[in-house]
Amino acid sequence: MTYVRRGPWTCGFLVVLLVAHVWFTVSPAADAAVAWLSTNLDNLGRHPVGSLLGSAVVTDGSLLDPGLLITLWLGIGIALWWIEAHRGAGRAAAVFLAGHVGATLLTAVVLLVAIRAGTYPDDTRSAVDVGISYGAEAALAAAVVALPRWAWAPWVLFVVGWPLADADWFGAVPDFTTVGHLLAATIGFALAATVLRTPRPTS
Repeated sequence: MTYVRRGPWTCGFLVVLLVAHVWFTVSPAADAAVAWLSTNLDNLGRHPVGSLLGSAVVTDGSLLDPGLLITLWLGIGIALWWIEAHRGAGRAAAVFLAGHVGATLLTAVVLLVAIRAGTYPDDTRSAVDVGISYGAEAALAAAVVALPRWAWAPWVLFVVGWPLADADWFGAVPDFTTVGHLLAATIGFALAATVLRTPRPTS
C-alpha cells in the first residue's frame, strides 16, 4: 500500500498499461490499432496527436521480455515511481511526456534527414514504432538523481548501453529506435540536472 500511496499517478499508469496490454494481446483489431497508433513519419503527418498519445499505452511482447523488464518494470515501475514519490506527480509526468513526445519528434527529424540522405531505406517512413520505451528511457536516465555519486557512471553506461546492445547499424548510424532511446536518455539526464534537482515540497 505504501507503494500506491507514494506513487498513485505511476500506479494508475501501470494499471492502464497492463489493461491495454491484455487488449492488444487478445483483440483481433490489435494489428490495425498498432498500425494506426505507430509514430512513424506517415502517421505523424496524418494524425500526430492520436499517434503520439495512443502509442504511449502500447506494450508489445511478453511482460517478461528483456525489453519490457527494463522499460515497463524498471523504467516505469521503479524509476518513474521514484520520481513521483520524491519529486511529485507533475514532474514525473513531465519526464515521461518529455521523453516520449520529445524523443519521438526529434527522431522524426533524424529520420527525414537520414532517408533523404539514403542512410535509412525509404520504407522506414511507415515502420511500426509504438510503445512506452522512450518515456521509460527518459525516466531511467532522470532517476540518476536517486543514486550516490559513485553509481552515476555505471548507471549512465547501463541507460545508454542497453539500447545499443541490440542495435542494427546503417553504416555509422544505428537504427532509428536506438536513436530515439539515446535522445530520450539525453532528455532524461538534462531533466535530472535541472528540474529534478530539488525534492518536492513537504506539506
